[in-house]
Amino acid sequence: MALMGVASLAIGIGSCGIHEKQSEAETVVERFADLLDDRDYAKAADLTSYPTAASATLKQMFEGLNPGKVDYRTTQFIGLDAQSGIFSMDVDWTFGEQKTWTYSLQGNIRKLAIGWRISWEPSIVMPQLSHNRNVRLVRTLPSPAPRVNDIAGEPLMTEQIINVIKLDPAKTPDPVASSDALAKAIEPVAPLITGGSLMQQLAASQGKPVVAVNLREGDFAILEPRMAPIPGVVMEKQPRLISADRRVWSPMLDALRKVQQESQEAHSGWGVQLFEQDGRFVGQLAGQQGPPGPDIAGTMDQRLQRAAEDAVVSVGTPASIVAIQPSSGAVVAVAQNSYATEHGPVAFTGLYPVGGNIDLFRLVAAAAKGKPPQDVSVQDAAEAATALGVGIDFKVPGLDEVTGRPAIAGRSAEQVRQGGGSDAVLASPFGMAIAAAAVARGSVPPPMIEVARPSTTDAQLGPLSPEAADRLRGRLRDATNAPELASVRRYRDVNAFAATAGPDGWLIGTMGDLAFAIHISDVDSGDATARMAARMLQALATPEP
Repeated sequence: MALMGVASLAIGIGSCGIHEKQSEAETVVERFADLLDDRDYAKAADLTSYPTAASATLKQMFEGLNPGKVDYRTTQFIGLDAQSGIFSMDVDWTFGEQKTWTYSLQGNIRKLAIGWRISWEPSIVMPQLSHNRNVRLVRTLPSPAPRVNDIAGEPLMTEQIINVIKLDPAKTPDPVASSDALAKAIEPVAPLITGGSLMQQLAASQGKPVVAVNLREGDFAILEPRMAPIPGVVMEKQPRLISADRRVWSPMLDALRKVQQESQEAHSGWGVQLFEQDGRFVGQLAGQQGPPGPDIAGTMDQRLQRAAEDAVVSVGTPASIVAIQPSSGAVVAVAQNSYATEHGPVAFTGLYPVGGNIDLFRLVAAAAKGKPPQDVSVQDAAEAATALGVGIDFKVPGLDEVTGRPAIAGRSAEQVRQGGGSDAVLASPFGMAIAAAAVARGSVPPPMIEVARPSTTDAQLGPLSPEAADRLRGRLRDATNAPELASVRRYRDVNAFAATAGPDGWLIGTMGDLAFAIHISDVDSGDATARMAARMLQALATPEP
């Protein structure tokens, strides 16, 4: 009987613990946590003392931290009296694998005329949150960012502060006067920007600010007093990866910038960050960021790049030069003048009729088919272009490029014959530089802009046959003796082949472990491309100050 009494007492005590009823206030707190877990900010806000403000804050929090998942858990509730209580919660946010954030918080609950309501403060759902702040999940990037080096290991591009000079039409009473004044102020560093060109930008901007010019710190320090008084001028400082030497400018820099950005993203971290309503950064609440990736080993030869730049600016029509190292496929220089740049990065992506260069492709086809070059059809010559890399789709990390493509697809044989074959293939300067490198090497080198990171292709590329390679090299040697190539013959070991395509001029050349292609639109003479090549070689041979 005694044992049965003890057992009955124990069961009774246990039953009281299991069925002990939650207070109404504690039920509201639990309901609030459940609604937050479900991201139902509207219903959660209705359980607070200030639903409108709570709804706005909770909505922004869930949108700012999307796609994060959250778990709010009540860890303690204490009823202070019949009208109030306090509670604590543990909170777990998950933003992906190994991306978690845990914190604890406290809050108050009071009994109002409409029932129990949680006393609203943004800090009851997240530390340091307030009604005038926003929270966002951001991708963080390592700092300092890796620099980009040239082929010799010297700095090519570094992250520097750039001053972005904008013109805001909403802040100027006289856009014409401000445009003219700003153009005059920046004329020493940007002579091509005029008041008229700025007005054209404003007309197309639909009332939004336009960027007039980007200035390095040294230039900005000199020009800032001239620009600051102009109504509507807005000046912003931004970190940006730019060339270490202001004399170096090339579409290849944009590609290397992409390579560096890919590295940054691969080594990116994450952060939960607070911002004021005007966008000012407050601080980071959680997150993790690892070290940056290694410096980028670019393939550019800065000395050759400056020589190529000196050459392309010597003409008043669009012109570009691409130089490649045959032994490795390294793209060592890419230059184009301002006339060419108006049409984009044409050194890599411009497609032009190859004109007389079709004779080189004809030699490859003749060797493959065992027939004289004059008996090779235009179709066969066009197809043989791929043996020299023209028309091949290379996947070069960071680089948007095209080597060329046949222009005869869909045309009848009669149309091809009427065209004379000169427009049977379109090629880019990049593609013709690869072709020149293939002649020197005896096979198509996989082009690359980052050392030890060659491009890939789905095309099946084999070496040139010995007969084709000999014919091509012989053709370049013989062509160098042409009168229009007299200016390049004085440079040792240079072999070159010049061709025209309508009004345009081409030249491909080799010199030791260097191959290059030149394209000029609307040439002024038959030796224009040779003179440009000679100017590049002369600049390369001349000691720099």
